[in-house]
Amino acid sequence: MGLVVGVPGVHARRPAVTATDSARTAAAVTDDDRPGFEGAVLEARPGQVESGSRLHNQVLDFLIAEARLLDHNHYTRWLGLLADDLRYRMPVRRTVRRREGLGYDPTMTHFDDDHASMSLRIRRLAGDNAWSEDPPSRTRRFVSNVQVFTTDAPDEVEVESYLLLTRSAKDDTHFDLVPAERHDLLRRAPVGFTIARRTIYIDQTRVGTPNFAIFL
Repeated sequence: MGLVVGVPGVHARRPAVTATDSARTAAAVTDDDRPGFEGAVLEARPGQVESGSRLHNQVLDFLIAEARLLDHNHYTRWLGLLADDLRYRMPVRRTVRRREGLGYDPTMTHFDDDHASMSLRIRRLAGDNAWSEDPPSRTRRFVSNVQVFTTDAPDEVEVESYLLLTRSAKDDTHFDLVPAERHDLLRRAPVGFTIARRTIYIDQTRVGTPNFAIFL
């Protein structure tokens, strides 16, 4: 069953479609141009969980609560959301020609952390030598476009989401902006989920913030 794309509450009168218009559309838009697109229906990917379902809402609530913990500098509590076998990484992005893909480097990363290295980073932030984050940055994380997919493991789901992070520091009126797409593997926990994998695909080739003493 497809996912219907529309704007609730907006009813626009559509002009009459002639045979000529239909022919032009068929010639201009092919399956190669817009894979999976037919009219106003986008086909759901295999394993995709329906938006508004109980599982989708649980994942959305988890991501919103996680963002709030980070925005309020509750790093030790956030560490409790990370699985023991965590992999947390952000590939470097390069500007490449369209035929070369999206430009994410398969080997170079801005960071590639496991649970042990993440624990060290958080302990450093809580200490007296975190000069880049004392006073701490003021951040807001806006999470959207959340899609959830089942996996072969009954206690794990894959999640794709968009993130927009705003960051300001000290008395500067300027805001840094960091837009990205996140691919997560979430694992069921006694309460909520834990993050087992997170790969962050940043939009920028030159990162729009001076350091990554923050978490995405």
